[in-house]
Amino acid sequence: MKETAGTTGLIFNEPLLWEKGKTGRTAFSLPRRDVKEHPIDKNLKGDGPGFPDLSEVDIVRHYIRLSQWNFSVDSGMYPLGSCTMKYNPKTNERQSALPGFAMAHPLLPQPLSQGVLKLMFELEQYLTEITGMDATTLQPAAGAHGELTGMLIVYAYLKSKGNPRTKILVPDTAHGTNPASASLCGYRSIPLKSNERGVISPQAVDDLMDEDTAGIMVTNPNTLGLFEENIKAVADIVHAKGGLVYCDGANMNAVMGIVNMSDLGVDVLHLNLHKTFSTPHGGGGPGSGPVCVRKNLEPFLPVPRVISKKGKYELSEDFPDSIGKVHAFYGNIGVMIRAYSYIRNMGPDGLKKASQLAVLNAAYIKDNLKGTFHLPYDRPCMHECVFSDKLQEPYRVTTLDMVKRLMDYGFHPPTIYFPLVVPGAIMIEPTETESKEDIDLFVESMKAIAREAQENPELLHAAPQKTKRRRLDETSAARKPRLSG
Repeated sequence: MKETAGTTGLIFNEPLLWEKGKTGRTAFSLPRRDVKEHPIDKNLKGDGPGFPDLSEVDIVRHYIRLSQWNFSVDSGMYPLGSCTMKYNPKTNERQSALPGFAMAHPLLPQPLSQGVLKLMFELEQYLTEITGMDATTLQPAAGAHGELTGMLIVYAYLKSKGNPRTKILVPDTAHGTNPASASLCGYRSIPLKSNERGVISPQAVDDLMDEDTAGIMVTNPNTLGLFEENIKAVADIVHAKGGLVYCDGANMNAVMGIVNMSDLGVDVLHLNLHKTFSTPHGGGGPGSGPVCVRKNLEPFLPVPRVISKKGKYELSEDFPDSIGKVHAFYGNIGVMIRAYSYIRNMGPDGLKKASQLAVLNAAYIKDNLKGTFHLPYDRPCMHECVFSDKLQEPYRVTTLDMVKRLMDYGFHPPTIYFPLVVPGAIMIEPTETESKEDIDLFVESMKAIAREAQENPELLHAAPQKTKRRRLDETSAARKPRLSG
């Protein structure tokens, strides 16, 4: 290939601020005092934290240089499978920074919070309509929190029927946090193996589903990037045994505006506003994981809930069957504002188009890299596609080697070694926001790395070469972790 997205350029070293500081430097000119100088109480004196003395230039360059070490979706393609790291329009940032929103305190009286409450109320309606469900809560703070909330609702509903049950079915193509969320609700996860097509078999569900099983936790599209084509038959089996169908909606970016989740038999669905509905995420947050439910589960949604009464909006706790609070106050409002802005800006047609383009881009990558990398499930994919390192094994080159080398080509590595059903997995999700030119460059880079694996495998074993830090000793890091500063 003639060109890569990566280069060497200037990579600055940068010490700790404490190492840069020099006594007497200052970055701020204090205004003239309008009161007399007064000594500090001797009881308040002490050594203090020892902040360094820095000039304005020291501070600005320090943080700019640190920012240059970081990779973000604003600087390049972020093909993380099952994470939907799509570009986030800056207009959504602008709306969330409006003073009326950004400065609204959660303890403000409700009559002074009508704008925020109305936005939350309408966002719930939008998410309910987009998913085809009947009601929504915005309280959960992220995806896994949404899973937990959904399973708490399942538990509360089944308990109201006289038997909360003790088990839950979890397919091997579900997201990895599902079993943990179920365990926190007292459920024992029962593994469910996918079939040779990479999806759930109704027969396998029928064999495991009994009167002590609360239901099934499905990820659809699943972590192989495949649509669960048997989901309606699976739901019918679960419902016939009195169970419920929970769907992990982290991959909603492939089907929004296209699939009605309620029609598929889904009872509980969590969403990731910080993925599908345009909010930056990663590094621990912030996030938002709303939960949508069918009508029979609505009474169990968390409180307080936003209700509309005579043209006014208020927070109500008058829901006796509710599972209670799952978040201090009412959720991560900044994320909600961005999602609301995104939905209003895109409209129904735009949301549908986004899903169509996400699927198209993933299919394009799959077809262009098929043959260069092993494709364990050679069938139409949704928003992401999964390859493996099987074709590179004869050259002793692993998935880890290849994605380390990809960093030299200027791309953030995709998700690797997940899902676990594919040994040496390379999971790629381009999202709808990447252009054909950028995707072509990514494809060319991957093909170049595959050639290097054959011709010069040692180059990959030593990758990356152009980054701020070279190849780390991951074995020593795992066996001898440095947990202090």
